[in-house]
Amino acid sequence: MTHNQPEPAGADRPFPEDREVGVGPWEGPWPEGEHWDEQLLRHGDRRNVVDEYRYWSHEAIVTDLDARRHDFHIAIENWQHDFNIGTVVRTANAFLAREVHIIGKRRWNRRGAMVTDKYQHVRHHPTVEDFAAWAAEEDLPVLGVDLFPDSLPLETYQLPRRCVLVFGQEGPGLSEQIRACAQDTLSIAQFGSTRSINAGVAAGIAMHAWIRQHVDLGG
Repeated sequence: MTHNQPEPAGADRPFPEDREVGVGPWEGPWPEGEHWDEQLLRHGDRRNVVDEYRYWSHEAIVTDLDARRHDFHIAIENWQHDFNIGTVVRTANAFLAREVHIIGKRRWNRRGAMVTDKYQHVRHHPTVEDFAAWAAEEDLPVLGVDLFPDSLPLETYQLPRRCVLVFGQEGPGLSEQIRACAQDTLSIAQFGSTRSINAGVAAGIAMHAWIRQHVDLGG
C-alpha cells in the first residue's frame, strides 16, 4: 500500500471549489492490492482521472499508462512561452502519447494541462539540434504540421506507427530549423476565412488522425 503525504488543498483539483468532482471516502471494507492509495481511500479522490483509476496511487496510474502508451510522440516549439502547450499536454494524455517534447524554453504555462502533466511524460530539448539528434537516435521520423505550399494533406497521409508530430508556436508556426529536419510537413484542411487554426486544436486533430489509423477501437 502506498502511503502518500496529504497534498495541499486543490493540488490535483483543477475545478472550481464549488463544483465537487470525484468520489468521497471508500465505503465498506478496503480493497486489497498495492495500487490502492490509503490516503485517497480514507479521504476521497477528487483528482482529474477517469473512474477506472479512482483511489489508485499516482505511481500505480503512471505505471499502468506506461504499459499501454502509443508509439507516437508530440513536440511543440516554445520560444515565446506558448500558452497552447498546456492544452497539447492534456490532449496528449487523453490520446496516450508516448511523450511530449518541449523545444526551446523550459518553462511553460501548466494551467491548460489540468494537472495531466503529472501523468504524461514531458521531455525538454533546449535547441532544435538537440531535439533532432534525439529523434535520429530513436529512429523516429519527424513530421511537421503546418500550412506550407508543399505540405501534404494530413487527411490522406499514412502516418508511421512510430513517429513524432511537431507543432510550431501560435503565430510564427514551425521554425525553419524544424522544417529542415522534418521528413514531411502536413497540413490540415480548412474551409473558412481564417488563415490558421489554434496550435492546440491542430495537435488534437493530428493525434486523432494517428489514432484512427493505428488503434483497434473495437479492442
